[in-house]
Amino acid sequence: MRDVLPELLRWWEAGETVGVGTVVATFRSAPRPPGASMLVGPDDTAVGSVSGGCVEGAVYDLAQEVVASGEPVLHRYGVSDDDAFAVGLTCGGILDVWVEEVSRDTFPELAEIAADVEAGRPVALATVIEHPDPARLGTRLVVRPGTGSPASSPLWSDRATDAVGDDALGLLAQGANATLTYGPDGERRGEGMRVFVWAFAPKPRLLVFGAIDFAAAVARVGAFLGYDVTVCDARPVFATASRFPDADRVVVDWPHRYLAAEQDAGAVDGRTVVTVLTHDPKFDVPLLEVALRLPEVAYVGAMGSRRTHDDRMARLREAGLTEAELAGLSSPIGLDLGARTPEETAISIAAEFIAGRWGGSGQPLATREGRIHG
Repeated sequence: MRDVLPELLRWWEAGETVGVGTVVATFRSAPRPPGASMLVGPDDTAVGSVSGGCVEGAVYDLAQEVVASGEPVLHRYGVSDDDAFAVGLTCGGILDVWVEEVSRDTFPELAEIAADVEAGRPVALATVIEHPDPARLGTRLVVRPGTGSPASSPLWSDRATDAVGDDALGLLAQGANATLTYGPDGERRGEGMRVFVWAFAPKPRLLVFGAIDFAAAVARVGAFLGYDVTVCDARPVFATASRFPDADRVVVDWPHRYLAAEQDAGAVDGRTVVTVLTHDPKFDVPLLEVALRLPEVAYVGAMGSRRTHDDRMARLREAGLTEAELAGLSSPIGLDLGARTPEETAISIAAEFIAGRWGGSGQPLATREGRIHG
């Protein structure tokens, strides 16, 4: 929904009613991920996509029907080959699409959610998409972290509110959209109720320390992967926006001081990736003292040869870091891809922190058995 939110908000503010179709679950080789949305506006304009063109026509028609009836619908596309070809879903995947009407009356919380998304404040939206009681369909729960009781506009019971709210917070921390299953009153081991959670989390951060050619390549790959990228170096002659066009910001500061300030400001969390590329002890050691003692961080990696690594570890031990703290360091940085160029090295580094994020082994898929995606 994030991509179509500005257009949806424009129609909402004008008092219009919009049909909204959203992918809430996918199976096999579905073309779009959960959370992808398409709007059908009051002028019959279509905005966004749920399948990259495969089932848009069918969803468009269904959205118009939903707006006319006022009744939301959960529909599965691609159940059989005949159905797949009938709507154009020839990739063999399966999509569950939730279609609802959105207006000021049906979705009064939209403006506040849009404001949170625009400001980069984390917010999750949970919507009941399946329930034995039709009156529960479309019920929404808005969840924000750090507000005591995180859920606003509670559901019909404390049990349902607490279960969905807690799980939505977990998805928000991961930055992941998902459909969750419960019993009709939020029983965790039950069935009958399905809830789709949009997790509108800010982009995860990639902090690149050291304004070198490898840093430019890492910044480029990080931006491509959807990270908010910062390049930091204490040397103003090297830390310039023109040298790092793919970075969201380029900071001239001592790396350890910048990282400590970001931590104090609450701008470092469990999704933050820290890459140390300077391989200069006067920068690396103070920076790693801070980085390896962060209460939450996804990854800390440092570039350097084996000799540089050994020297760096000795200096960090002299600085008082424990073996447990040192165990959080990936050094030398990256997976063994045989990389030579800055671009290849950046792929190696990114491969390592992606593997850490999702629990990947880093081994060739051809040598493994079982499901490719966990």
